[in-house]
Amino acid sequence: MDLTIWARDLAGSLLAEPLPRRWAHSQGVAARAQSLAEILGDDAELLWAAAMLHDIGYTPSLATTGFHPLDGARYLRDRSAADERLVRLVANHSYALLEAEERGLREELEAEFPVLDHGELVDALVYCDMTTTPDGTPTTVDARLAEILTRYDCDSIVGRFIRRADEDLRAAVHRVEVRLTLAER
Repeated sequence: MDLTIWARDLAGSLLAEPLPRRWAHSQGVAARAQSLAEILGDDAELLWAAAMLHDIGYTPSLATTGFHPLDGARYLRDRSAADERLVRLVANHSYALLEAEERGLREELEAEFPVLDHGELVDALVYCDMTTTPDGTPTTVDARLAEILTRYDCDSIVGRFIRRADEDLRAAVHRVEVRLTLAER
């Protein structure tokens, strides 16, 4: 089966009903991924699938640790036999290691799902996630980070994580924007 069809169907079956806003976000992130196809070449389909599936760990039936990147990656690994690169992208999307550390889960995440050694692909998923609103519409990284901080108290796990990851997230988005600009020339 085509990877994109499989990813869309799986994400929809897990997110559409219990978490419609998260489903809208995932669809928007995947649309952003589609816009990067020209700079990703052979990895475009993999990025699209990771973008579509990156938040499945929020699904109540999958949320065993309460840390969505880890829960989603475990589901993909254990119940869907997904490609290892796809699973590792989901597990580590948007600097998840920093949030895992805040949650006391860093060693678990690193042991099970090492960060993919493909910086351009990792950056591309950050770009897609950090330039898409919770409702699935395009936005800027500045607006997205500000929006996240309006939903979470500064002293919460997510608030601390976002403040710690801010520079890395912005840098990843910038690297992708530079690649897009160079590709347009």
